[in-house]
Amino acid sequence: MNIRISLSIFAVLFIQSICYAQVSLPKVFGNHMVLQRGIQIPVWGNASSGAEIVAELGTESITTKADQDGNWKVRFPVFKAGGPYVLKIYESGKLEESIEFKDVLIGDVWIASGQSNMEWQVQQAQDAKNEIAKANFPQMRYIFVGHDTELTPQKDILSGTWKACDTTSVKEFSAVAYYFARKIHHDQNVPIGIVQSTWGGTPVESWTSREMLLSSPITKPSVLGNDTLTPQHFLQDSLNMIRFWDIVYHPKNNTDKIVSAQVYDNSGWNEVEMPKLIKDFGVGAYEGMAWFRKKVVLPESFIGKDLTLNLGHPEMNYSLYFNGEEICKTVWNANLTHYYTIPGNFVKSRENTISIRIAMLWSGGGLNPPAEDIYITNGDLKISLAGKWFYKLDLEPTIPTIHNYQYYPDMLFNAMINPLIPYGIKGFIWYQGEANDSVAYNYRKMFPMMIKDWRKRWEMGNLPFLYVQLANYKKEQSLPSESEWAELREAQTLALSEPSSGMACIIDIGDANTIHPLNKQEVGRRLALIANNQVYKEDCVASGPMYKSSKRKGKRIRISFTNTASGLSTKDGKEVTGFVIAGNDKKFYWAKAVIEGNEVVVYSDKVAEPVAVRYAWADNPVCNLINSGGLPAIPFRTDNWKGITQK
Repeated sequence: MNIRISLSIFAVLFIQSICYAQVSLPKVFGNHMVLQRGIQIPVWGNASSGAEIVAELGTESITTKADQDGNWKVRFPVFKAGGPYVLKIYESGKLEESIEFKDVLIGDVWIASGQSNMEWQVQQAQDAKNEIAKANFPQMRYIFVGHDTELTPQKDILSGTWKACDTTSVKEFSAVAYYFARKIHHDQNVPIGIVQSTWGGTPVESWTSREMLLSSPITKPSVLGNDTLTPQHFLQDSLNMIRFWDIVYHPKNNTDKIVSAQVYDNSGWNEVEMPKLIKDFGVGAYEGMAWFRKKVVLPESFIGKDLTLNLGHPEMNYSLYFNGEEICKTVWNANLTHYYTIPGNFVKSRENTISIRIAMLWSGGGLNPPAEDIYITNGDLKISLAGKWFYKLDLEPTIPTIHNYQYYPDMLFNAMINPLIPYGIKGFIWYQGEANDSVAYNYRKMFPMMIKDWRKRWEMGNLPFLYVQLANYKKEQSLPSESEWAELREAQTLALSEPSSGMACIIDIGDANTIHPLNKQEVGRRLALIANNQVYKEDCVASGPMYKSSKRKGKRIRISFTNTASGLSTKDGKEVTGFVIAGNDKKFYWAKAVIEGNEVVVYSDKVAEPVAVRYAWADNPVCNLINSGGLPAIPFRTDNWKGITQK
């Protein structure tokens, strides 16, 4: 028996030694990848200590040795755009064991990163069906870096596979990155590779290295807080996450059969006027599944007819039931519309029961206004569903607490950025900031820190860093007001002081009702315009008017701009909107604004001695100033008064 055990142990150790000796490369390398033109192309991996490694790309061949830890790296000479090539890696004398990556192109590689607006897929964005149908770009490739969090910097990503862009693969492509890549590919006529490393809802700190975060008093305390974490915390959070989504997607306690039924006693339930979000229910902080019921009397003309039920603007995951029959079960962020067909055979004479199961998560959940968007109709007559509903919490198990370690400082850098270094790239595109709105003033420091951090680690100089400024979002305000989002946009504008940086302003294409505006085509196009101008040195209008200086004369303040191209105008052809003006009392009033050449003169009869002007300074500003290229003026202020996020 002991001999058998000894032989088994020997066999395991022998197999492990063979596996260790095998040549390997990180997952960022693969079939269909794009390697960066115009630089010495880095390729790296692992092998047994001291092994002689042969790397071949096309007709180029390089030999190197693995160091004592088994690490090796080569740099191929400069290639021009083209291909396809085969990348072959093997240990000297073991050609038959070589790793081969086929259909490799040489072109420009961009890393696309940020939170959900960069992660938002082509299939979720505007005109998805048409865009997907015409997506046939075999020289555009992308790899999606799998979501992962780690306590220490990793050498490899969790998952990722290079794919050529076609009508199947494009669906899950970052919409912003896809439209950016498509224009660059068309304009520059070179293969384009996108390395997509994104995670919705994440702050800039999670994408920044520990070393950089420790260098600032703003971020040092939070990153030191990670020191108490262990792998067990991550494991438990993963298990809780499985349970979390199991509850969200699969009704417990048979509630979907019992609570949704037409006949059910909800006499002990609470009442609420809908539409309304959980934060306005008066129940305090709550996370879990909530059930809603409403009886509705339908006219005889509705009976036996297919009806349309519109829920307007629900927030979070939900399921809809009609007289106990499931009408829909939404998947996270998948539904673009929220109206559904109610089959005629489900419709009862007179009284019918509508039930909704809604996930109340992250302080959100419920039905957003307006009330007129919630109704049921036969096509001719609308019956409002707004008003009194009954609701009940805690009919299902408590949702486990999720720590969401992807929000913690340096966790995503460790797992989703560090493993990509030093892959050869042309630059970065970035869309993030929503998660940092409450600390917008600190973002002035934190965002440039991350930019510097990435550039330093790639050791390729001041790589182009192009990013998207936050869009207009939330309710329009009738009076001038302070705004976290305006202050975050200002922090983003200030980051233009970093060399080789560029910002796409999209203050005119957002959506008041969603943090994920659907027009990603224009976002990608504007990023590509900046790349064409700054990176590829094309003569084109790439940015909207930017504040340069102001000069007061009497009751008026004259604003000068850069990037006016061949002149200023308004997007809608009407008078200029979006300006406010204030005196020393710091009270802002809506202002008149008149274009005079490449300047704008701002004034108000309510401000006799103006000292400050702001433009598009709101969550969702009504503004229309553009240049001759049709690009919007970048929000700004002439004052430096303390904002609401400055502590």
